Amino acid sequence: MRLAFASRAFWITMLALIVASCAGERDNRGGYKVGQPYQIEGVWYYPKEDQFYDETGIASWYGEDFHGKNTANGELYNMDALTAAHRTLPLPVIARVTNLENGRSLLVRVNDRGPYARGRIIDLSRRAAQLLGVYEKGTARVRVQYEGRAEIGGAPPNGGVETASSLPSDVHAAPMDNVARGELAPPPGAEAAPPRTTAAPVRVASTAPVAGAPSELVPDGVVTTVPVPARTQLWVQAGAFQARQNADRLVGRLSRVGAARVSSISQNGKALYRVRFGPLANVDDADAMLNKVIGLGENGAQIVVD
Repeated sequence: MRLAFASRAFWITMLALIVASCAGERDNRGGYKVGQPYQIEGVWYYPKEDQFYDETGIASWYGEDFHGKNTANGELYNMDALTAAHRTLPLPVIARVTNLENGRSLLVRVNDRGPYARGRIIDLSRRAAQLLGVYEKGTARVRVQYEGRAEIGGAPPNGGVETASSLPSDVHAAPMDNVARGELAPPPGAEAAPPRTTAAPVRVASTAPVAGAPSELVPDGVVTTVPVPARTQLWVQAGAFQARQNADRLVGRLSRVGAARVSSISQNGKALYRVRFGPLANVDDADAMLNKVIGLGENGAQIVVD
């Protein structure tokens, strides 16, 4: 009798371990989520669907300290996969990252939140940084473009939201009124997605299995070389307004840290007035100016490239 009881206990224990293992595998596949607004160091971020997302800025990368840990949508971070972290894009999606310093372009799977360092718009995995030529320098001027939904391990999109465990500990509830957002123009000479021109692309393994739905995308591991401006400039953009007088008022408030410029672009047939400092010589100078502008209360300021 004791032997039979011990045998049953053994198999019950083994079954529990198998079930727990399978559950862990399901959890690691993550899910699709947009996320709730959150605040880091006084800056509010508003995750949302944005099929027209196309911005320039400074990329960084992250590696061993996060390897094997959960990403913001419940997947496991693999520093050798083609992934990235972004502050506001839904998770997971596919984005094209183009290094504006060398023309290398690559699709990455955005499945995490970040970067949380000021002045950075995307955090690349170590492998993506290596392929794009960012790894050795640590940062690079890049263009980031939304490409489409990513494969999510066979699970249908669930419209989930960020959980407390997927964001830094100092997030707060977001104010949802009087929020404005100005789009950035693409860099000169890069209005449309350029053609792939590399004769011998570099191919690496995909980061995920092929999706069942044809509308979902997976990074293909192909690095291409695309036309980029011969020279780019760094700016700190403090704000963008539809009314010129609002831009002029901001210039006055920021006069203590330098002479800001007001430049205008046409957006959807309307003028948009941008308040900028620059051009700046390098990333260190841009970071220093960004900190000065934020120090005067303009927490939405960012580094842009054009």
